[in-house]
Amino acid sequence: MERISTDILVSGGGVAGLTAAAAFGAAGHSVICVDPAPPVTDETAEGADLRTTAFLQPSIPVLQAAGLWQALEPHAAPLQIMRIVDAGGAEPEPRIVKDFDASDISDQPFGWNLPNWLLRREMVARLAEMPNVDFRPGTATRAVLTRESAALVTLSDGSRVSARLLIGADGRNSAVREALQIPVRTTRYGQKALAFAVTHPIPHESVSTEIHRSGGPFTLVPLPDRGGLPCSAVVWMERGPEALRLAALPEPAFEAAMSERSCHLFGPLRLASRRTVWPIISQLAARMAGERTALIAEAAHVVPPIGAQGLNMSLADLRVLLELAEAAPAELGTPKMLEAYHRRRHAEVLARVTGIDALNRASMLGAQGLRDLRAGALNTLYSVAPVRRTLMRAGLGVS
Repeated sequence: MERISTDILVSGGGVAGLTAAAAFGAAGHSVICVDPAPPVTDETAEGADLRTTAFLQPSIPVLQAAGLWQALEPHAAPLQIMRIVDAGGAEPEPRIVKDFDASDISDQPFGWNLPNWLLRREMVARLAEMPNVDFRPGTATRAVLTRESAALVTLSDGSRVSARLLIGADGRNSAVREALQIPVRTTRYGQKALAFAVTHPIPHESVSTEIHRSGGPFTLVPLPDRGGLPCSAVVWMERGPEALRLAALPEPAFEAAMSERSCHLFGPLRLASRRTVWPIISQLAARMAGERTALIAEAAHVVPPIGAQGLNMSLADLRVLLELAEAAPAELGTPKMLEAYHRRRHAEVLARVTGIDALNRASMLGAQGLRDLRAGALNTLYSVAPVRRTLMRAGLGVS
C-alpha cells in the first residue's frame, strides 16, 4: 500500500479543484489532486459540461498566479455590459431594459466568459507540466481521518496520503464535508436550468443579457463566434416540469420556444450544442473549515446561476487560502490559519447566498402584479447612479 506525504491534497477535480491544485503548485507547494471521474475535455464527448463560467475581474489575478490565464485568455469572450431585461408583461417582450456598463466603475470589462469543458482541458494541461503537482483522475477520496498534525486520507486506489492541508473541492455532496460532520443547509426551488450554446444573426457586442419573465431568468452570455456567426451560452431557468418538457422538445420546436423566450433580441436562435439539464439549489455549510481541512467552492456553498457569482465565490475562497499560506507558510493547515479562513469567508458567503436567493425568488414570480413590482424595483434601483455603481461593485466583489 502506497503511503505518501504532501503539503496539500485537493479532493475534487472540477474547475475549482483544478485551479486550486495549479495555484498552490505554482506557489511552490507539493500537491496531489484526485477526482473519481476523469475530466471531460472535449465539447462533443459524453458527459461534457456545456455550461460556461464568467470570470469576474477579481478572479483574474488568481488565474494569473496559477499560470492559467495566458492559456485561457485567447478563448475568452469579454463581458463589457450586463443587461437586465424585464419581459414580465402580458406578452413576452421587453418592457424595461437597463444596462450596467463596466466603464462606469473600471477600465476593464466586468469579466470574461469561457466554456467549462475548455477550462478543464487547459487546466489539466497546466497540471501535467507542473513537477510538484500529481493529478490522479479516476481516483476517489475513500476515507478521511484528521489529526492535529495532518489529514490522513485513504484513496480508492489504496494509497494513503498524509497532508498538511486537505482542500475539499468535491462538490455539493462533498464526502470531505460529510467526513468532518459539518452540517449544511439546503434550499430547493423546484427549478432546473437548461444549459446549451446558440448562434444568432444579431451580434451580442460583449453584452451579457439576463431576461426576466417567470420561472427564472433566461441568460445569454457572449462566447467567441462559431462558424462565422455570433455565439452565446444560454442558461434557461424554469420550474422543474417545464424545464424537462422543454428539454424533450424536438429541435425545431425548442428553437422556436427559446427564440420567443429571448424576446427575439438576437433574432432567431439556433442550437449549437446539445441540451443539458441541471438542478437549482442554494446550499451553505455551517463552517468552511475543520481540523486540517478547508472547504471551498460547492463543498462550502452553492447558489443559483445568477450574476456570475458561483465560481467567482469559489476563487475568492482560494484567494484567501493562498494569501494566508503565503503570509505564514509554517502555519499551513493549522487551527490559526483555518479559523482565519472561516472568519474571512463565511460571513461574505452567507451574504451572497442570501442575496442571490432573493434575486432568484424575484425572477420566479408568475403573478402579474408581482412581476410589475419587480419591474418597478429594477427601474428605481437603476435610476439612482450611486446605487447603480454600488450594485456593480458589489457584484464584482470589490469595494
